[in-house]
Amino acid sequence: MKDNVIKDPKLAEKGKKRIEWARRHMPVLQKIREEYAIERPLEGVKVVACLHVTVETANLLSTLTAGGAEITLTGSNPLSTQDDVAAALAEEGMYVYAFHGENDQEYYDCIHRALDIGPNVTLDDGADTIATIHRDRKDLVGDILGGCEETTTGVIRLRALAEAGELLYPVIAVNDAETKMMFDNRYGTGQSTIHGIMNATNFLFAGKNVVIGGYGWCGRGLATRARGMGANVIVVEVEPRKALEAAMDGFRVMPMIEAAPIGDLFITVTGDISAIRGEHVELMKDQAIVANSGHFNVEIDIPALEEMASEVGEVQEDVKEYRMPDGRRIYLLAEGRLINLAAAYGHPPEVMDMSFANQALSVRYIAEHGLQLERKVYSVPSEIDRRVAALKLEAMGIEIETLTPQQEKYLHSWDMGT
Repeated sequence: MKDNVIKDPKLAEKGKKRIEWARRHMPVLQKIREEYAIERPLEGVKVVACLHVTVETANLLSTLTAGGAEITLTGSNPLSTQDDVAAALAEEGMYVYAFHGENDQEYYDCIHRALDIGPNVTLDDGADTIATIHRDRKDLVGDILGGCEETTTGVIRLRALAEAGELLYPVIAVNDAETKMMFDNRYGTGQSTIHGIMNATNFLFAGKNVVIGGYGWCGRGLATRARGMGANVIVVEVEPRKALEAAMDGFRVMPMIEAAPIGDLFITVTGDISAIRGEHVELMKDQAIVANSGHFNVEIDIPALEEMASEVGEVQEDVKEYRMPDGRRIYLLAEGRLINLAAAYGHPPEVMDMSFANQALSVRYIAEHGLQLERKVYSVPSEIDRRVAALKLEAMGIEIETLTPQQEKYLHSWDMGT
């Protein structure tokens, strides 16, 4: 192993304080951490984590470490690393290869350095580690029991790999757990995206036309919160059932080409490329703002935007101005990268508590069952999903109803009709 690659070790004390603050708001993960410290289910397991380096991630990794895992950490996005957190984790003895503002070469160099540990388990937020292993580091596959993927974008990539028959080891789609997808994607992305946009621009949502590309769980959460801020929300969606849901939720639904002339703010959360293209930019009003909250910076066609502009300049941090030949100004936030992490803190710890509890329990599942799993993408075992929900309710002081023996019998019978 080589030395850590971080921005400034002196930031460690600040990072420790922020990590501890988040820990107080992640009771489910702390319950699992206490259990792992006693049982040590991950003793000797080497984990490469390619995740957003945030205070919430730090608490996931401390849980895995309590269980006996040896961890190397690298960032899953060049602009999402919180340098004080990276410094704090490095000071605690973890190998960390991540700093805010990496270029593409530095980003992948950090992934390769992390992989030098020879992992048994990979943790991904976007599948870049898995893609790197499949492209360049197939020599590592023999020691890998399995991996976890936390994003919609990453799961799409991995299912494509599996369908092509080229997935080299089993992966659990943590993103698809109900206690992740329905809460992290909806409540987390909804709140943190608005936070990032307001941090970057101080944008007033009330009375503005906000165009949201995509109405999956992220789009649902974002649309609801934008409306709560007083915005007139327009949804752009390609899947007819989701578009119908958006319409019946009370939002205007139309193609992007119709939304382009009337939108004040455009936010993409589609998981696909080029949701906003040159033909849309041509129709946008002066000072329209464009942002992305999908994992990769491909949802906005930035090369087309740059080609169209007669002048490009940064007007303030995380805000780049593209001046069109006709004088219109289009503003791109955070280089088209994840606005909620590039310009804000990301999801609140109360939400990530459930997502990372799924991660922690899935890593244990892989360590114990990985040799029996096939090379495909698995859902999170339902018993893990239910346990996370039960632990969260317990932490919130909420009790739920229980079925009577008669009700249980009814649910498992066929002959008790009218």
